[in-house]
Amino acid sequence: MDFRLSKEQQSIIKAAREFAEGEFSQELVQRFDQEESFDEGIWKKACELGFVGVWIKEEYEGEGLGFFENCLITEEFSTVDLGCALAVGASCFGSEIIQTFGREEQRQKYLPPLATGKAKMGNAITEPDAGSDTAGTLTTAIREGDEYVINGSKMFITNALRADFILVFARTDPDNPDPHKRHSFILVETDRPGYKAFKLHGKLGIRASETCEVSLDNVRVPVTNLIGEQEGKGFKQLMAFFNMTRCFVAAQGVGVARAALEETIKHVKQRQAFGKPLSAQQAIQFHVAEMYTKVRAARAMTYEAAWKVDQGEFDHALIAAAKWYAGRTAVECADTALQAHGGYGYFSDYKVQRLYRDAKITEIYEGTTEIEKLIIGRTLLR
Repeated sequence: MDFRLSKEQQSIIKAAREFAEGEFSQELVQRFDQEESFDEGIWKKACELGFVGVWIKEEYEGEGLGFFENCLITEEFSTVDLGCALAVGASCFGSEIIQTFGREEQRQKYLPPLATGKAKMGNAITEPDAGSDTAGTLTTAIREGDEYVINGSKMFITNALRADFILVFARTDPDNPDPHKRHSFILVETDRPGYKAFKLHGKLGIRASETCEVSLDNVRVPVTNLIGEQEGKGFKQLMAFFNMTRCFVAAQGVGVARAALEETIKHVKQRQAFGKPLSAQQAIQFHVAEMYTKVRAARAMTYEAAWKVDQGEFDHALIAAAKWYAGRTAVECADTALQAHGGYGYFSDYKVQRLYRDAKITEIYEGTTEIEKLIIGRTLLR
C-alpha cells in the first residue's frame, strides 16, 4: 500500500492552491460574503485552467481525471474559501448524472459547454417540504404526447438563476406503489416558459455561491430530455450521484478544517499572553494536536472513499462516514480556531469568523449528519 500521491496529483494540488490563493483574496472574499456576490471571471479562469468538472471525459472536452483528483482540487479551494470553491466547482453540479446515465446525444450536447466554461447547470432535488426524504418530492412531470409538462417547486437550488439548464427530479409515475420507482431526472433549459428562479438571501455562510427557490409552472420539455432510456430510474440515479458528490462535500470539510488549523497555528505563534506566545500554552498545544489528528483522519477517509469510486466500487458506509466525519471535523475545528483567536476571531477582519459560519453547511447539504449515520448503520447491520 502506497500512500504517496503521483507527481501529476501533486502538481494538481500545487496548481489548485496557487489559483485559489491568487483569485480568492481575503479582501475579495469578504466582499463576496457581505454582498452575496461572485465574480464570474474567476469561474471562467478556473474552467480555462481545467479545474472544473475534471471527471468529464476527454471525448466531451473534459480533463478525463477522477473524482479523487476533484477532491484534491476541492480541498485546496475550500482551504482558501469555501464559498468561492462552491461558486466555481458547483457550476457543473449534476453533470455526473448526465455522464453516467444520460444518452450519448445528451452527453455530446451538454457536457462540453460545462467543461469549457460556456455553460452552467444545476440540480433541482430538494423541495420546500422534502429535504432528506427525497422519495417524498412532489414535483410532477406528466407526459403529453412528445413532451413532459412539469409542475412543482424546488428549494435551496444552487445556480438556478445563473444556470443554462438544470436537472429536475420529478414524479413521472406518481401512482406507482413503489416510491423508489416514481421519479425520473429530466433536463430543463432555464429559458423555457414557466421556469422561474428567485435568489434566497441571508444565508449563514457560503454566500459567494448562489442559492435559489425554483418555480416550475407548466414547463414543457421534449421527452428526449429524460435522462436515460426509461422512466422511474431517478431514485437509483440519485443515490449513485450522492455517492459521488458526498466525496466532494467531505473534501470541502477537510479544506475548512485544515484552514482552521492553519489559521490557529499562525495566530498562536504571534499572539502573546502571560508573557509568552500562546503556542507555549499546553492547552493550546492540545487543541492543535486534536485538530491536526482530526484533519488527517477525515482526509484519509475522504481519499479512500473517492479512490474507490474511481475504481467503480461504491462503499456506501465509507462514503457516508467520510462525509459525516469531515463535516463534523470542519465544525469542531472552526469552533476551536475561533476560541483560540478570542475576541479577534469574532470579527470579519479574521478569516476564522467566516470559517465558523461556512463550516456548518458541510453537515447539512448532500445528506445531513443524521442521514449519513443512518446509511452507515443500515449498511453494517443489513
